[in-house]
Amino acid sequence: MTGLANGPAPFPMTDSTVLKLTGLSKRFGSVVANDDVSLTLKKGEVLALLGENGAGKTTLMNMLFGHYLPDAGSVDVADEEGTLRALPLGHPQAALGAGVGMVHQHFTLAENLNALDNITLGSEPLFALKRDRAAARRKIEGIIERSGLNAPLNVPVGRLTVGERQRVEILKALYRDARILVLDEPTAVLTPQEADTLFENIQAMTQDGLSVIFISHKLREVLAFSDRIAVLRHGRKVGEMATSEADETSIARMMVGADTPKVARAELAPGKPVMQLAGISVAGRSKRDTLKDVDLTVNAHEILGVAGISGNGQGGLARVISGLVHPSAGRISIDDRPIAKLSPAAMVKAGIGRIPEDRHHEGIVGSMSVAENMVIERLDDPEVQRFGLLRHDEIRSHSEELAQEYDVRGPGVTASARLLSGGNIQKLILARVFERAPRLILANQPTRGLDMGAAAEVGRRLLEARERGAGVVLISEDLDEILGLADRIVVIRDGTLIEAATHDRETIGLMMAGETE
Repeated sequence: MTGLANGPAPFPMTDSTVLKLTGLSKRFGSVVANDDVSLTLKKGEVLALLGENGAGKTTLMNMLFGHYLPDAGSVDVADEEGTLRALPLGHPQAALGAGVGMVHQHFTLAENLNALDNITLGSEPLFALKRDRAAARRKIEGIIERSGLNAPLNVPVGRLTVGERQRVEILKALYRDARILVLDEPTAVLTPQEADTLFENIQAMTQDGLSVIFISHKLREVLAFSDRIAVLRHGRKVGEMATSEADETSIARMMVGADTPKVARAELAPGKPVMQLAGISVAGRSKRDTLKDVDLTVNAHEILGVAGISGNGQGGLARVISGLVHPSAGRISIDDRPIAKLSPAAMVKAGIGRIPEDRHHEGIVGSMSVAENMVIERLDDPEVQRFGLLRHDEIRSHSEELAQEYDVRGPGVTASARLLSGGNIQKLILARVFERAPRLILANQPTRGLDMGAAAEVGRRLLEARERGAGVVLISEDLDEILGLADRIVVIRDGTLIEAATHDRETIGLMMAGETE
């Protein structure tokens, strides 16, 4: 196995199997999520679990952790003596007791509580007369010292950076004495620097005997970080390989059954300004939402990449462009026309398509159907309603066409949107945005959590929008994504924007860290 540049060396492994999944199957109605999947995991091993969105990766891990009850199959977990014992299925408490910890892709933290309280929450007796916070703190500090997962324990989670929240989630699992750790897209919200640090921390823990299952779509990190790779496709395991014998092409072919097409990027001259921000300032609740005297122009036929370490004002910039917050100073213009009264409806009417960062809370209404979410931003369209009444047959038929075109997989367009996986929710949002051919597209972390095929499709559609004359604001914490798609790059730091005169990765990384202008 190869390591990241100046990063971890190969992890030590033994022949002792600590986890055995045998013939696990799960259906949701007519949808087969997992079909007869078997896997093993060894002590000190990092197993990368790969597959397209909807391939069944998270469902499989949810059966291991007890969130879902399998329709068939068994799970065996080694005890502290190394003997494999059957795990009661469908009981998260049994999984925790057997030393299985799971860190979900979307954080499950109480933002009003500090990190220490989040880590210990749920681990203490319900009717205890008092809490031994000193003992809990000592245990957590010992874990931090051994693992390197530093996090400020006394600060409310709502004030922590995304990287710090990720470390709190992992500390929460380790505090419960996890010997098997499941990480679902652990670097999806991290910068490259934070991801490298996380890998170094994981190395320290595997050297102490921790075993890890790592779900990811980032092949560079998979090749650098894992010992072995298992691939799911359409709910079935289609193959395994040692990471030392793998490359991006062979993994992609196994995941999708064919080579992933390369996105062609034509050179285009920028057109007229589509959007202009002049002197925009936002007094946010935290550093993550604050902007300071921002000037920004986005032209037609242009993708403007906004690079930066998480929590430096990206949220405030996205909310202004979306019309969700009113700046305390400055103005915003679309096609040289000032927007007098900012609101989401006004920005949609002005021709802005929005791909929000938080797809679950800002991208969909989970209780509404997939079809209703497809048309939620165009309810005044005669194709959607007539005389104030929704045209349900037309909505359903159109949504089925979009679901097929954008490969939105799930129980159907009449089902609740909350039943879709994270990647398929993102595809729903993309379908809603791109079908309207907007003048400006705000793409905020558009490929977060998407597999390589879906991510390539997002890139293709952004470039297609650029070619037809749209302007694109691409906010991403994936520097590779920005370098591959953006015509022009600005770096956001402490709520201010700095123009980057280069596409050099190292230079932009230093600008993000504040070490150069």
